[in-house]
Amino acid sequence: MFDQTTRRGKIIEAVMRLAATRGWSGLSLDEIASEAGINLAEFRQDFQSKAQILVAFTRAIDDAVLAKIGRPEPGTEVRDRLFDVLMTRFEVMAAYKPALRRIMDDLRYRPGESLVQAGAAGRSMYWMMAAAGLDADGPRGAVRIPGVMGIYARAFDIWLEDDDPGMARTMAALDSRLRRAERMVRRVDDMLAAASQLFSSLKGKGAREKASEDTHSPAATPTPATPPPGSPPTGPAGTESGPMPAV
Repeated sequence: MFDQTTRRGKIIEAVMRLAATRGWSGLSLDEIASEAGINLAEFRQDFQSKAQILVAFTRAIDDAVLAKIGRPEPGTEVRDRLFDVLMTRFEVMAAYKPALRRIMDDLRYRPGESLVQAGAAGRSMYWMMAAAGLDADGPRGAVRIPGVMGIYARAFDIWLEDDDPGMARTMAALDSRLRRAERMVRRVDDMLAAASQLFSSLKGKGAREKASEDTHSPAATPTPATPPPGSPPTGPAGTESGPMPAV
């Protein structure tokens, strides 16, 4: 899948080949460079760490899925669309399952690298949701992305152990979790709609009560702006004065 005419593609493929048989923790940068047929100076021009190679792998998988899945079909349920997107992702990664299984086992004991991959996974799910026609921006996106990440993470663990070419266990687990999430989202949307309606009702009631109070309150007696007719004009301390001079 990776372009073997580019140095980056050679490095990523080399990592996947080595990880499948050697695992992740024991791999050195020099071994990866040697497997890719380059020296460390060339390696460093593309990657500064092994963790960056995995991030590049994740992004390459994203690109392959986005290119393969195409645009959402009008009228397709978002849940069905997201199911298709994530299952396509598993299909694209199928050739790398042995390597990913070893890598994930080792990353459980490497929290720093796991944190880097978690950030990459969040960005990845953002694009998978976009491919499914699911809004991943704003407040709703901030809630949806972690939710989709959790669904995908659980399905990914099952996929790693699913040796059925048809991925029956993976499909069943993903479908079940997406349906459960859909029901939860609907309940949350109903609660938000009810809360918004209640807020609007209370706001309208408050405005009506204020208008009623303003209507029935006694009018204030205005202060005369000019002395009563016939009163002599006065200056400071009650003294008589002439007209105010122009400045």
